[in-house]
Amino acid sequence: MVRLTKIYTRTGDRGETGLVDGSRLPKSAPRMAAIGDVDELNSAIGVALTHALPEDARAQLGRIQNELFDLGADFATPGPDYAPSEMSLRIVPSQVERLETEIDAMNADLESLRSFILPGGDPGAAAIHLARAICRRAERSAVTADADVGLNPTGLAYVNRLSDHLFVLARWLNRAGPGLDGSGDILWKPGATR
Repeated sequence: MVRLTKIYTRTGDRGETGLVDGSRLPKSAPRMAAIGDVDELNSAIGVALTHALPEDARAQLGRIQNELFDLGADFATPGPDYAPSEMSLRIVPSQVERLETEIDAMNADLESLRSFILPGGDPGAAAIHLARAICRRAERSAVTADADVGLNPTGLAYVNRLSDHLFVLARWLNRAGPGLDGSGDILWKPGATR
């Protein structure tokens, strides 16, 4: 368990931070960018949860928020052993599979896409769209960090699948809303303002 009795330590005042194994690296390192983007994503999901959302969506997002802390810990734990243990918290395949199951269940309620969609609609869905965009940035940062130091491949799959999950969740939240085409989705109309 984590127990924090003092919030500031002054150990990062020179631009370095510690990893799970006690090693230190610059706060500008690609690994830290990925961890920071995952943290920002978690915060964006927290903002989305301030909106009126169905209970099943709230439950999904609550699990995801907890898993994003797990993902941050995973990315903060140097490899090359990516198996979970008492000393290393790792994202595991069953977490990725659960996201896929949730995506499939939500997608079953949706019409096929006929165009790209614009972020927006219901305030909760719009907040989820913003979280999805942040998730894509977190994925790009994680891929950069992976090329630099190597990250858990399952963690990389998780963040990739999560962006899909958030996209489908936003569509699912908008499914009964007043989209510009009547379906709830706000469709992109290429070149419409030319």
